[in-house]
Amino acid sequence: MKLTKATKILLLASSLWYFGEGLFGPLFAIYAEKIGGDMLDITWAWALYLVVTGISYGVVGKLFMRSNYKKHAMIFGYGLNAVLTFCYIFVHNTQELFLLQIGLGIAEALSTPIWDSLFASNLEDKENSFHWSLASGHTHFVSGIAIAIGGLIANYVSFEALFIVMGCIQVLATLIQSTLVFGKANK
Repeated sequence: MKLTKATKILLLASSLWYFGEGLFGPLFAIYAEKIGGDMLDITWAWALYLVVTGISYGVVGKLFMRSNYKKHAMIFGYGLNAVLTFCYIFVHNTQELFLLQIGLGIAEALSTPIWDSLFASNLEDKENSFHWSLASGHTHFVSGIAIAIGGLIANYVSFEALFIVMGCIQVLATLIQSTLVFGKANK
């Protein structure tokens, strides 16, 4: 019934990642307009992200199905996501935003399916609905709080400050996840 050390690390780092990501939330549309995008550009940018992520999920799942480097790939995905989050600072037009969204889709695809697989494989009781509710529910909870804070940062400071805070939180999440490979939680 208890969570293992590895599942606790996975949940903590994931919560931080979703918090960092959630800071941007619905502000994406305002940001896209700020760099010259219109309603269709925002739609295309989000659609590109989702399509690339969806396709990449299958590719990553196939590539790492029996790999000994799943944790490494997941950590790389987390790190790539953090680096690309900082890159929002340097986006000046919708074409650059489209490329960034493609990169973020690939980064998520390297992280999420492997995270799910590692979480499942580290559960002592794979049928425990409470543990699975934690795996799903924590993302909504932390994202909801983050959206409110992200709006405050963007409104009272700047988008640049928001992207720096997001990226730093995601770097922290990456470092925590890396303990799965380099720390005592290594399985």
